[in-house]
Amino acid sequence: MKFFNKLERKYGKYAIKNLMYYIIILYVIGWMIQMFSPGLYVNMLSLDVSKVLHGQIWRLFTFIIFPPDSSMLFMIFALYLYYMIGTNLERVWGAFKFNVYFFMGVILNIIASFVIYFAFDQTVYLTTYFINLSLFLAFACVYPNMELLLFFIIPIKMKWLGIFDAVYLMYQVIVCFYIGAYSSAVSALMAMLNFVIFFFMTRDYNKVNPKEIRRKQVYRKEVERTRSNNIIHKCDICGRTNVDYPDLTFRFCSKCSGNHEYCQDHLFTHEHVK
Repeated sequence: MKFFNKLERKYGKYAIKNLMYYIIILYVIGWMIQMFSPGLYVNMLSLDVSKVLHGQIWRLFTFIIFPPDSSMLFMIFALYLYYMIGTNLERVWGAFKFNVYFFMGVILNIIASFVIYFAFDQTVYLTTYFINLSLFLAFACVYPNMELLLFFIIPIKMKWLGIFDAVYLMYQVIVCFYIGAYSSAVSALMAMLNFVIFFFMTRDYNKVNPKEIRRKQVYRKEVERTRSNNIIHKCDICGRTNVDYPDLTFRFCSKCSGNHEYCQDHLFTHEHVK
């Protein structure tokens, strides 16, 4: 967490604000290309490692524009959902953390494409589809009790949709690897890895630091010692003290043997000690 905060202080000024707004514009451009020139994306814009190595460097960036869906109706719904998710995550995390989360998913996809190309001599055309699912998973963790209307009718909490999303990603990894659909399998795996890396990278590990644990124990003991030193009156029945309840009245009972003190609620109702 400290490392991440240092990065944010140093490079936070370079973060793209309202990033999801620009991503949505790119998706719209990609959808128009798919509608009017379907072959242009694969031939010129997709993440084809062999062609990147032959000088078509722009493919490392242009593959991002592949649209979430080809149907206009579902495209509009998907873009609205992604925009809502992205803007809310940016509002909670800040622009820098949201930028890191999204672009880390993009970079992992690029790395995976190169690894598969050199290791298996295969070209896989990865897109941001599963990156957007990892955004949904992160949103479910940030807003677990928020409700969405499933099919515009059924209210369901985000935490259940997040669990379904995680199961779906794992299913894609296992099944797609089994049937040889490496493109989908690798994309799903990178999306999960992106979520896991970001989760652990932004945790506050100071809570499990032995020095911090020891410091808290010493502090609690010191508080208890100071508190006990300030206790002057304590009820023998209920245990309430003048420190916990400064407005209570305490009295010693003259009919009890020894020094027995009671609060105003038990002074006349207790059994006398003989």
